[in-house]
Amino acid sequence: MTATITDDNVVTTARRVSIARGYRFELVKLVSQWRIRLLVLACWIAPALFVAGVSQQSTLPSDTLFGRWMHATGWAGPLVTLGFAGTWALPLLTSVVAGDVFASEDRLGTWRHLLVAVRSPRRIFAAKALASLTVILLLVAGLACSSAVGGVVAVGNQPLVGLDGHLLTPGDAAGKVLLAWVCALAPTLALAAIGLLGSVTLGRSPMGLLLPALVALAMQLAQMLPLPVAVRLALPGYAFISWNGLFTSPAQLGPLLTGIVVSLVWTVAATALAYLLFIRRDFTNPAYDGSGRRAITAGLLPLVGLAALTVAVVTVATGATGSGIQQDKVQRSVATAFAHLYRMQTQQLHRPAVTEAQLKATAACNKSDGQAAPQGAGNDWRCVVTWHLPGAAAPGTAIYQLDVTPDGRITADGDGPKEVNGYFLVRTPTGDAPNPLWQFDGNVELLDTTSKG
Repeated sequence: MTATITDDNVVTTARRVSIARGYRFELVKLVSQWRIRLLVLACWIAPALFVAGVSQQSTLPSDTLFGRWMHATGWAGPLVTLGFAGTWALPLLTSVVAGDVFASEDRLGTWRHLLVAVRSPRRIFAAKALASLTVILLLVAGLACSSAVGGVVAVGNQPLVGLDGHLLTPGDAAGKVLLAWVCALAPTLALAAIGLLGSVTLGRSPMGLLLPALVALAMQLAQMLPLPVAVRLALPGYAFISWNGLFTSPAQLGPLLTGIVVSLVWTVAATALAYLLFIRRDFTNPAYDGSGRRAITAGLLPLVGLAALTVAVVTVATGATGSGIQQDKVQRSVATAFAHLYRMQTQQLHRPAVTEAQLKATAACNKSDGQAAPQGAGNDWRCVVTWHLPGAAAPGTAIYQLDVTPDGRITADGDGPKEVNGYFLVRTPTGDAPNPLWQFDGNVELLDTTSKG
C-alpha cells in the first residue's frame, strides 16, 4: 500500500489528481483559514488608511525614505509602505503562508489521507507551492494597490521628487512605484522558498514557521554592518533596498539587477532543496516531527555554500571592493541633489529661472573634520556646496551635515546660511512653504556602473 501511494513509477488503477485540481484544493484550504483571510483583508485596506492618515499629520516620517514628501504627492505613500513592508510585513507574511503550508499537515496528521487522494508527492509539492505563491502575490498586490490608492486620494496625483532631487511627472512616478513593488517580489519569493524549506524539514516545529522572518532579520542586521559591498549585494534581502536606484537620473540599475538575480537564485535553490527533501520523506511514520540532522545537512549547509558562492561571483563579476562609499561619489550625489532642489526653491520664490548647467554646483565633503579617511558610512560627514548664479560676482555656499548609511542612503541636514537651508520654511509670495533645501535624501551607488557624466 505504501509503495502504491508514494511512488510515481508504480502503475495504479486509480486516476491521479492533476496538478490543477490539487492547486485549487490547496488554494481553497489556504483561503479558508481565518488568519489568511484576515491578512488579505488587512493588506487591501490597512495601507490605504495608514498612508491617508499619515499624509494628513503635521509630523511626517522623515527618517523613512520618501517620508518627507508625503504632504506633497500621493506617490510617496506607497514607497514609504514598501520600505516598511520590506523590513517587517513581507517577511512575516511569507512566514505565515509558506512557512506553514507543509507543517500544517504534520500538526493535523493528514498526510496519509492526502497521499491516498492525490497519489503523488510531486504533485502535492507543486500544488502547495503554487497555492502559497498565489496567496503571497495577492497579499503583495494588496499592499501596493491599497497604499497607492490611499496616497493619491488623500494627497493627489502630484509629481514626485527623486532621490537625486529631480522631479518625476505623475505618470513617471506611478510607473517607477509599480516597478519598485515588482522588484521587491524577487526577495519576497526568496523568503517564501526558505519558508517552504523550513516547513518541509522542521515538520510541526514552530521554527519552520519563524524561519523566513528570522532569516530576514539576520539579513537586515547584516545590512546595518560595515560589510564589503560584495557581501552586501550577495544577500537576497538587498533587493528590498536597491529599488531606490530607480528614483535617480540616470537610474542606478547595477545594484538593483544584482539583488534581483541573487534573490531568484536563492528562490530556485531553496525550492529545489525543499522538493528533494519532501519527495524522499517517509510518510508512513505518523510521529514524524522533522529531522534536525537532515535540516542541517540538506537544508542549512547548501544555503551557506550558496551564500559563499554568490559572494565570490558578485566580487568577480562587479569588481566591487570595500564599502562602495567613496568621497567622489558622496560629493557627486550631494551636488546633483542640491542643484535640482535649488531650482525647485527658485520656482517657489518666483526668482528668475536657472538651470543645473548654469548653477555648476559642486560639493567638497570630508569625514570627521578631515581626521578620518573620506570613505565609508557614518554620521560625521560634512559638505560645503558651492554654486554660481548668472550675473552674480561671488559664488554661493551652503553647509550640510550628512548621515551616510552602509547601504548608501544619504540624509543631508542643512546648516546654513539661513536664507538657503538653515530653516525648514521659506517665505514665498503665497505664504510659507517647506524648504526643499533644508533636509533632503540622496543615494550613493555602491557599484561603479552609472555614468559620471
